This record gives sequence, C-alpha cells and structure tokens, in this order.
Amino acid sequence: MKKTHTHKPVHRGLLLGGVFMSSATLALAQSTNSVEQENQDLKARITALEDIVKKEGLMPSATPAPKLVTAVTDLTISGFVQASYFYNVQRPAGGYNAGYLWNTKNNNFSINKVKLTFASPPAERSDTDWTAGYRVSLMAGEDAPILNSGASTTGFDYLREAYVEMNAPIGQGLNIKAGELISLLNWESGDGGAANPNFSQGYQWYYTGNGPSAGVQLDYAFTSWLDVKFRVDNGLYGGPIDAQTGKGVMGSLNLTPCKDVWVNFIGFGGASGNGPSDTDGGSVLAGYQITPNLGSGFEYDYFDFLPEGAPGGHLWSIGGRVWYDFTPKVDVCFRGEYLDDPEGAGIKGVGVGGPADVTAIGFSSPDTHGDLESFTLTLNLKPTASLKIQPEIRYNHTSYAAGFNGKDNQLILGAGASYLF
Repeated sequence: MKKTHTHKPVHRGLLLGGVFMSSATLALAQSTNSVEQENQDLKARITALEDIVKKEGLMPSATPAPKLVTAVTDLTISGFVQASYFYNVQRPAGGYNAGYLWNTKNNNFSINKVKLTFASPPAERSDTDWTAGYRVSLMAGEDAPILNSGASTTGFDYLREAYVEMNAPIGQGLNIKAGELISLLNWESGDGGAANPNFSQGYQWYYTGNGPSAGVQLDYAFTSWLDVKFRVDNGLYGGPIDAQTGKGVMGSLNLTPCKDVWVNFIGFGGASGNGPSDTDGGSVLAGYQITPNLGSGFEYDYFDFLPEGAPGGHLWSIGGRVWYDFTPKVDVCFRGEYLDDPEGAGIKGVGVGGPADVTAIGFSSPDTHGDLESFTLTLNLKPTASLKIQPEIRYNHTSYAAGFNGKDNQLILGAGASYLF
C-alpha cells in the first residue's frame, strides 16, 4: 500500500513561518535602529538650539535651572481704595479749604487714595544666614502729591516707598533697608483712615513730620523690649533726589516695657534736603492700652530750623488720641493737637501741598507766626473685615488772623470709606 505523508504541510508551514519571523525581526531591528538614530539627531538639534538660546541670554544657564516661579509664589499683593465726601460749614470762597490738607476741595466727592503694595516675606532675622526681601508701594489719588516720595519729580509720581531689605548675620541679626523709606516720625500712618482711627490726617503728621526720603537704615533688636534704628538719608525733606551735598541722620530708640505700653524716642539732624539749611529736633511717641477696649496714643515733636544766612526758628507740637471699642465692629476715636510756631519758621515755612491749580491752599493770613489747634471725632464702623466706614467731624482753630479763607475757625464734617485687600 502507498503511504500518505500528512506531515509535509506542517513542515512547509513551519518553514514559511520561520522565514516570516526572521524577516519581521530584521525589519523591526532596522526600524529600531532608525528610530534611535532619529532620536539622537533630534536630541543633538535640541541641544544646539538650547546652546544658542542660552548664549543670547533668553534662557538660564545655571545647573540646576532656578525656580523661576518662586518670586511669584512668594509675592504678596495688598492695598486699599479710599473715597470720601466732606463739607466745610464756613463754605470757603473759591471752594477750597485753606490750611486743610485732606479733601481740599469742599463739597466734593473725592478719591483720596488708591494704594497698591507688592512685597516679599520680610527678611527673617538670623544669626547664621543672609536673608533678603523687598517692598514697593504705589499710590494715586487726591492725597498722593502730599504722601508720595516725590510726586512732582518725573519717575517718582506714584511712588510711596520702595526698598530692598536684608538680614546680615551679625549678633542676633542686623536688619538693613536701602531705598525710598517712610519717615520714622509721627504716631499716625500716612495711609489715613485705612490704618488710623481717624479718617483725616492730623496737623502733626504734616507740619512736624516729613515725607519719604531715600537712604539706608540699620535696625537691631537687642532684646524683645529694646529695638534701635539708625538712618542716613537725603535729608528730612530731601525725598528721592538730594539737591544738596549734605545728608540727614535719624535715630530711634523703641522701648516696650510691657505688652500694653510702648515708647519711642527719636532724634534727627543734619541737612534738611530743602535748600541750604539744617533741621534738628526730636520726637516722643507712645501708646498705652489702658483696658482691652480703651486705648490711647501720644506724640510730642520739636523742630529747630536753621537756614543758611537767615534767621532760624523752632516749631513744636503736642497731640493725643483716645479710642474706645464698643464692639469688634464699632469704635470711636477722639484726637486733639496743638502746634506753636513762635518765629514763623515752621507752619508757613514748611508750606502746604495740594492740587496744582490751587494758589492759596496754605494759610492766607499775612501773619508771620501763629499756632494751630484741631479736634477730631471719628466713628469707626467695620461691617466686614475688608470694609471701614468713618463718619467724622473736625474743628480747626488758628491764631493766624483770617487764616482759614478769611476766618479763624473751620468746621468740616463728612465721611470716608476704605476697602482693604
């Protein structure tokens, strides 16, 4: 009988399969080699492009690359918007309140201040490491020409403050600030009602104080209750650009003997930065939280003006405020202050800023010397954490004959509102 070979197709199938698998393996190997070559070529092109970008300064060359979002992550943006309406019962001729720095236009809805602050975390005090930070504040609005570092100087129109802050690992840590710095003088903040218990600024803040000035400040905390500051700047009224060759100096000794009491002794002297003259003097600032609901503040200032080649004079002031918190959302504050300029070197000598189109915003009296008194009562309403509403009534009196638009007295009332963010 003839044999049947049923296994021959299997042999042929295995043979064909082997040929196919060998071809596929060869093709896959060739494809893999091709992809690897393409990847190497692409990597080489990317490396070449990166070298060009780094050479042009468009990409950091540091290894590892710095975390570019860190500055944005640590950035804090804050500020406030402030508006008000005030009315002078005396209805001044021309519609402007002479001798009154805030809400200078009578019977007017005002945008007092719009403030925007960019800041890093403060430089942390350390006895081993260098740390650094910065702070920049911009301000616009009706009050800005009086508050800013140099609103009449090109480039500084909206600048309130701007400084670099460093901690040098000396002792317990020496804090250093360099740039445009807000004055150490005055109990009140220049932010007005957004930070103070009264909406309007006191006369002490302006006449026995000074605006921001460019300089360098050293700050060292010896203990938890003793802090010392020393500053060299362009002068008391020098601002961002020193027109003279001299410099001013200022020192501050801050004592906190207990949690409810603080006292700050300040001394200053040297070039004023306001023409060829020197200004020397000192201040005492203090605060006492009498009870959890009842607080108080005190300020005394003495200025000695020493113009070159001309008679000098002095100006002194004293003021205080007391406030009471009825609830966390309702409190009231009373402020009283007195300024005396016996030789006429201060109040009229310092001058008063204001809108550019106002020619007689200062005291219109022909008297060369005199005094000022002011009494202010402010109700503080805080319906939310961000909103502050301050109805206020203020009475001003002066011995300058007809100093307030032909009158000796002013009665101004109204309200201001601040939204803090």
